[in-house]
Amino acid sequence: MEMSLADPKGLIRESYRIDGIGLPECRSIFLDWALSLGPETDQREALRVLLAHYMPGNQDHPMTRILTEALVAPTPRGRRGGRVGRLQQQQGE
Repeated sequence: MEMSLADPKGLIRESYRIDGIGLPECRSIFLDWALSLGPETDQREALRVLLAHYMPGNQDHPMTRILTEALVAPTPRGRRGGRVGRLQQQQGE
């Protein structure tokens, strides 16, 4: 995948150029980046391309942390609340 597809608006590139950027700003930029990807773009592949490009020499940058965390699959949640949780309880009884 080319960088132009992995970062179509250059948001990640610009985040690495901002001096003193913190985690909250990087999270906001990451969300904008994720929303800017086309539906045909494989987000996990785009993350791998971005990390391969920016990680060398930027291991301590907050955006590197955000991109790395985004590759980790979320852990399944235990209980679901609300209507869905009540319906599941009723079916199990």
